[in-house]
Amino acid sequence: MSIVPLSVEEVPEYRRIVADSDMDGLFGAAVLKAFRPEASVVFTHAAALRAGLVDDVIGRDTVLVDLPFHPACGWFVDHHLTNRPNDDEASRFEADGGTQHWEATPSAARLAYELLANITDMDHLAPMMPVVDALDSGGISKEEFLADGPLLQLSRTCTSRDPDYMMHLVNLLSNGASFEVLLADPVVEARCREAAEERSAAQRHVEENTTVHDRLAVCRMDESPLRSNGYLVTAWVGDAADACCIVHGYADGHLETPERPPLGASFYANSFLPNGQGRYDLSRMATSLDPTGGGHANACGCRIQPPGLEANMEHWLSMWANRDVVLKL
Repeated sequence: MSIVPLSVEEVPEYRRIVADSDMDGLFGAAVLKAFRPEASVVFTHAAALRAGLVDDVIGRDTVLVDLPFHPACGWFVDHHLTNRPNDDEASRFEADGGTQHWEATPSAARLAYELLANITDMDHLAPMMPVVDALDSGGISKEEFLADGPLLQLSRTCTSRDPDYMMHLVNLLSNGASFEVLLADPVVEARCREAAEERSAAQRHVEENTTVHDRLAVCRMDESPLRSNGYLVTAWVGDAADACCIVHGYADGHLETPERPPLGASFYANSFLPNGQGRYDLSRMATSLDPTGGGHANACGCRIQPPGLEANMEHWLSMWANRDVVLKL
């Protein structure tokens, strides 16, 4: 990874930061706001952006971080394989005055951090960045995951369902809060405590609602308020699965109601296995039915498409059965 840091003059103008509402997006937004404190911040998620639900806040004065490419923005900062603009899109974007930085960094926050490293005071973020990188790139060890340290708990408090809390976090981080100060904040401390308790409930749900199909663990979290990433499922199934599929959301859900999202599926490689990442391009499953799906080869997602979940699942299981031909990297 050889990213050339920007000078002050090279940083595109922006008055608004639009970021994903996960840990990576949070830290990416914090880096960008640390450089330009007067910038406003909007947290969203990839499906909402692709559905056009945040078009009204994206313009040439906007920087997008940890989200899909949008040609109306002014600066695009990301690391997801399926978010990268193609050559034609990139050429048109740059000809229209846009600036893009796409790199295969372990996190989008890392890319923003390295770009602004020479012109922004971010010493307080440096000790936390390796965990942000590891969480987003599948670099958390099983021992670290089971220990459930405070930054892992913090990551589970990040959500698009609570924009006020996300703004509280980004203001703390962009204004110099260290690891110790952040976790001692009463609001953050309470949320992390709740996250630890909710993980126990999620663990029980995973144990009761996960089945393994030819080394693909399928966990049904749909019609439930519970959410989880792949770590929880793959830690439980152990070496019985190479990847997992987690179904979440509600049959009557909608993108405009974050507390009750539509049905979706997330795919994760089992990073706890030796060489568990990089075996298959799971993003091909995420984009095979939903053109707005995507993410990384090892971690990605999509929305359930007509005629419905069972048909979608049958399609994905067929792809998985032929994975050495269809999904092999």
